[in-house]
Amino acid sequence: MSPTALSAGLEHGHVTFLGAGPGDPGLLTLRAVEALANADVLVAEHEVLEVVRVHARSGVSVVNTDPSSDPVPGTGTPQLAVVDGTSTTAGAPAVRDAAHLVMEAARGGRRVVRAVSGDPGLDAYAAEEMLACAAAGVPFEVVPGVAAAVGVPAYAGVPLRDAQGADVRFVDARTASDRCWTEVGASDGTVVVSTTLDSVAAAAGELVAAGRKPDTPLTVTVAGTTTRQRTWTATLGTIAQTLKQAKVLPSPEGGRQVIAVVGERSAAAQRDQLSWFESKPLFGWRVLVPRTKEQAASLSDQLRSYGAVPHEVPTIAVEPPRTPQQMERAVKGLVTGRYEWIAFTSVNAVKAVREKFEEYGLDARAFAGIKVAAVGEQTAKALIAFGVKPDLVPSGEQSAAGLLEDWPPYDPVFDPIDRVFLPRADIATETLVAGLIELGWEVDDVTAYRTVRASPPPAETREAIKGGGFDAVLFTSSSTVRNLVGIAGKPHNVTVIACIGPATAKTAEEHGLRVDVMAPEPSVHKLAEALADFGARRRAAAVEAGDAVTRPSERRPGARRRRTTT
Repeated sequence: MSPTALSAGLEHGHVTFLGAGPGDPGLLTLRAVEALANADVLVAEHEVLEVVRVHARSGVSVVNTDPSSDPVPGTGTPQLAVVDGTSTTAGAPAVRDAAHLVMEAARGGRRVVRAVSGDPGLDAYAAEEMLACAAAGVPFEVVPGVAAAVGVPAYAGVPLRDAQGADVRFVDARTASDRCWTEVGASDGTVVVSTTLDSVAAAAGELVAAGRKPDTPLTVTVAGTTTRQRTWTATLGTIAQTLKQAKVLPSPEGGRQVIAVVGERSAAAQRDQLSWFESKPLFGWRVLVPRTKEQAASLSDQLRSYGAVPHEVPTIAVEPPRTPQQMERAVKGLVTGRYEWIAFTSVNAVKAVREKFEEYGLDARAFAGIKVAAVGEQTAKALIAFGVKPDLVPSGEQSAAGLLEDWPPYDPVFDPIDRVFLPRADIATETLVAGLIELGWEVDDVTAYRTVRASPPPAETREAIKGGGFDAVLFTSSSTVRNLVGIAGKPHNVTVIACIGPATAKTAEEHGLRVDVMAPEPSVHKLAEALADFGARRRAAAVEAGDAVTRPSERRPGARRRRTTT
């Protein structure tokens, strides 16, 4: 049995002190995910709540740090606000001490996960809560996490050690004593300083006063391991001026936590070669994905791998047909052997048939003896997830025309049945139907679902679309162009417009949009690749020209770019 799968005792529960890492959700360990899935109560710091919450099971009681409250007077311990269903119905959430809440839940026989930023071993509050558990006889365990002082430099492209094996010292500037500064100042090793943005210059001054040379290289990273990460390279003597020139300080956000690395491994020339995270082709880009929620997931994951921040805005809502009888007869015909073929032209068609199967207690075995065709890689994947491997996928263009090119003509010798079931949207599919009839097939053209324009997105999203708050938008069909413009307005002229193919690009241009990127073939993943290639070339051009690398939304509105096809 895994240590994180311990069951709660009759009198005492079990507490898992869990490190949630410095910010990137992908840095959670497998043991952390397992512990979260088994938790009855989740007690999480505000900064990591969204990172860990997604892995908790449905119905878990959640306790969240209240970012507006100070530590309990006289104790130095954080206050927490209960935000589970019970407290929210009672009005304002009660603010209570974290250790008290952890102990109270554990004494009730529940499994508690106490999630903190970074690693629990470096969290003073977590250590106090562990001692409280030990004193009360409550069993607990520790699931280590990636410490910010280690993870952030790795994402900033700053190795802490190399073949020369210099010492590495870690300093928390908030609690460092004069003796601590003297010791690290006298050393020539690497120093990793945890501090705040507006205190970086003071920490640099402490090191210089303690003996470090003013020309010692220094990197400062804010929002490390997230797509908001930003790193500045300077020296101990110039960091204050660097942050001022970058218009980072003075700022009301000066209290943000940062990691500063002092030493030769922070040199700008070396970091330029090792900065793998911030040099991703779409790093920090806000990319609008106007698709249905179900269809956007895999595309959003791909965009994240390029460093982008996808924002999904449904433009099409899918609803059942107004008269379901036709669909019901067709599904029953599948079971009774009425059809030789069934052709799926969309993920939604697969979903509509699958839901009808489940309604009748059927599964993929009902497709036995029936040939299955699918248009598009996502449609094929949806069928495979259902347990059905398509017999026919277009070898060329992923469209009705491409499907017809590969569809065999009806042969009465080899085809015992001459009928095709075509579940579709309420939008007509005359091209496919006419083509199949021409090949000698009878077609049951059945409305399996209706597509309607989705509700407008929130006002904040609409303003960002029209005001240039997004760096790029991906259009995967002509309908996504029409529907997005209809429910939210036209994207701003600085926004990069990427289209899946010529027809979609033509619709975008008819709506007054300039198309910058077009996929080399009609695939959502090829479209994302084309956008990433565009971003990489844009970044390379800025670096070659000696300009700062900026996102499109940071551009001055003006010059247009010509369309790029990759």
